[in-house]
Amino acid sequence: MLVRDAMSTLVLIIGPDHTLRQAAQLMSARRVGAAVVLDPDTSGLGILTERDILNSVGLGQDPDSEKAGTHTTNNVVFAAPTWTLEDAADAMTHGGFRHLVVLDDRGHEPVGIVSVRDIIRCWAPSRRHTTSLAG
Repeated sequence: MLVRDAMSTLVLIIGPDHTLRQAAQLMSARRVGAAVVLDPDTSGLGILTERDILNSVGLGQDPDSEKAGTHTTNNVVFAAPTWTLEDAADAMTHGGFRHLVVLDDRGHEPVGIVSVRDIIRCWAPSRRHTTSLAG
């Protein structure tokens, strides 16, 4: 199975000047665990996750004044829609993260996000089927 079969195509894109509270509210409303942070001035792309927000608040930082751009992971590992789910899982395992931004075939525009949850959701039915055949 490929990343394009598992990814969410509803990509939340925010600017670096969004506050962490605004980002958290948007993520909550959309029921997503990550947002793509796009800086229109530099065309820079990053990712802000629930974990990034929790770490900031846990350190006592004010979510009403802290900006998404200062808490964004900028060394993003991007996936292609044609990657296998195994490739995506390997990248997540080696990088220590739970989300991958999926770029279009040219590698320019975000077209989706694939999460650990998405991968498990795809693998779980086949695992159940394999287990029932073996048992």
